[in-house]
Amino acid sequence: MAICEHLSSATDPSPRTPEGCEECLAIGSPWVHLRRCLTCGHIGCCDSSPNKHATRHFHEVAHPVIQSYEPGEQWRWCYVDNAMG
Repeated sequence: MAICEHLSSATDPSPRTPEGCEECLAIGSPWVHLRRCLTCGHIGCCDSSPNKHATRHFHEVAHPVIQSYEPGEQWRWCYVDNAMG
């Protein structure tokens, strides 16, 4: 099975808020795990977090690929194709 076009063309932007979820930091909310958008570097919280900011970012701006922003994890996920990379 071939890797989806979004995963194969994903970039490696610098994290916009390396200290945590951009929106949670602004509102003082906790998060569980972090995800980095591979289009713009947005750091958002995962779907196990109360606010699900990483997925919300995808729905708002349609950037297709995120990568785990957890130490030791390298996986990537394409929202458009529901594919792991």
